[in-house]
Amino acid sequence: MQAELQALLDKQAITELVHAYCNAADRHDHDKMRSLYHEDAIDDHGAFFKGLAMEFIDQLPEIQAPMAILHHNVTTLNIALDGNYAEGEVYILAFHQVNTDDSPMDLLIGGRYFDRYEKRGGVWKFAHRAVVADWARVDSPSTVTLEHPMIEGSHIGRPGQEDPSYGFFRLFKWGQR
Repeated sequence: MQAELQALLDKQAITELVHAYCNAADRHDHDKMRSLYHEDAIDDHGAFFKGLAMEFIDQLPEIQAPMAILHHNVTTLNIALDGNYAEGEVYILAFHQVNTDDSPMDLLIGGRYFDRYEKRGGVWKFAHRAVVADWARVDSPSTVTLEHPMIEGSHIGRPGQEDPSYGFFRLFKWGQR
């Protein structure tokens, strides 16, 4: 029973790690993103970037600068455990609204993360993350509008610490899991 309980605790910690990644990406919280990876972790975004995750995170401010909206959604999470090592296949829907010279464009990607996790010092973090695109939809110009009567007066999400969540929550902190 103790082994099953530990497996559940480990899978929950990994699930929270995956969700923290989505939050860090969407809020452009690079300090938080950095805390999710081991120092020697690899990030593989295909031809876009492949190397040390910390080097990828160093480039994120420039990469994310034109992105008015980022919205990552985990849909299916498969985790296999082997002691202090685990692997995950994480299905995602990731929406991006990107400002271009002409007008904003939308990119919706259906894909997966292939993850390797390691528990070091009692903490699960990413050791290797690879991004796989299964399909994509591009709308140029953007079809997203935040100026419709149905959402008039709504709180509007945005990248960074100006997001309404940082003023609402007391327990979630910028730069922390």
